[in-house]
Amino acid sequence: MCRSIKTLRPPALPEQATEEEIRAAALQYVRKVSGFRAPAAHNREVFDRAVDAVAAATADLLSGLEVRGAGRP
Repeated sequence: MCRSIKTLRPPALPEQATEEEIRAAALQYVRKVSGFRAPAAHNREVFDRAVDAVAAATADLLSGLEVRGAGRP
């Protein structure tokens, strides 16, 4: 669906994903789902809330994942 969203977990990203990377991925997702690159003023609040919610869910997911074998050659 969103080929431009990069993988944020090891081994694709050896270090922990930053808040900025998580937010950027959330923004790309909301843009894709909504069909808006930038929402109109009357949609800005709901758009921003969606980005916040997706970013929080993403951070929660990443913090709970157990990646086995990460760092193995």
